[in-house]
Amino acid sequence: MYLKSLDLIQFKNHEKRHFDFSAQLNCFVGLNGSGKTNILDAIHYLSLTKSAVQSSDSLNVQHEQDFFAIKGQFELSDKPIEVRCTFELGKKKLIYQNGKALDKTSEHVGLIPLVLIAPDDTELIKGGSEGRRKFFDALISQLDRGYLDQLIRYHHFLKQRNALLKKFAETGRRDLTLLDHYDQELIALSKFLAVRRSELLQELAPLLQRDYEEISQGQEKVTITYESEALREDFDSYFLSLRKKDLITKNSNAGIHKDDFNFQIGDHPIRKIGSQGQQKSFIIALKLGQFQIFEKSRGEKPLLLLDDIFDKLDDLRIAQLMQLISKQTFGQIFLTDARPERSKKILGDLDAELRFFEMENV
Repeated sequence: MYLKSLDLIQFKNHEKRHFDFSAQLNCFVGLNGSGKTNILDAIHYLSLTKSAVQSSDSLNVQHEQDFFAIKGQFELSDKPIEVRCTFELGKKKLIYQNGKALDKTSEHVGLIPLVLIAPDDTELIKGGSEGRRKFFDALISQLDRGYLDQLIRYHHFLKQRNALLKKFAETGRRDLTLLDHYDQELIALSKFLAVRRSELLQELAPLLQRDYEEISQGQEKVTITYESEALREDFDSYFLSLRKKDLITKNSNAGIHKDDFNFQIGDHPIRKIGSQGQQKSFIIALKLGQFQIFEKSRGEKPLLLLDDIFDKLDDLRIAQLMQLISKQTFGQIFLTDARPERSKKILGDLDAELRFFEMENV
């Protein structure tokens, strides 16, 4: 699988651009602000139907314009496929496959698997639990359409239940029959989703350890532990036991939206005792594990996006990554770098078809 070409119209700082890509290595070089990362974000849209950077589609429309369009020509399982994403202010985002609009954008997720390694990835370690849940949910959703469908249902019922709790508080009247219905839906969905998350971590664990050792040359044990009340044998009664608290707080206090994933080195949280280098190695190992799971599941290598890695990684970790690239561990790769002379020196020695794209500030 690879991306043959990309067309952008009014996407972020790119008014109109066309790119023809190498099936192996593609490097975007230019000063900060020239739009290198925006190219990677456009590719991210064609895979996951959303930005990796902005939470709102409207923020990706070029200034003083009212729409954007992204089009990619892919080779997928030896067959060509065109993927197009369009968004107009005030309207619904649309995803097209070979010219046919999909009813729901979620139908597209998983068709074009992708792994992104970006400068702010260490926020997965340092930040709150929501970011970690989103990462693992996105990972599983690319593998399992059923998981994504059930996750969407879960958040729909959670939103409805919280709105009902607030309505109870405002009106002083309680429709417990409707609340019972939401409870049963959320209990069943929580248990299903928690089991799938737990299964993924079992598959990921040995890959994480092996890749961490290879990248860091370290021997520390690294693990991810999954904390979820939904895995309790008495989760049904536990969920219902919190109803009084839910009515007081006007919020749902149990369910998989409360879960967390703890990243550990040895027996301690890596965010507390891990050095900057250990944290970076952990995140790269996590992303490489994600890559290998995608490859095993799909039988094809996912796209790999490396944003600004030469600035953010030390020489050891860059050398280890380049060694993996030279072994053709990966498929098609897209990189960005603000210093063309550096990337040409590092990448020029690799036995791979390499294409550079020089970006100018606009």
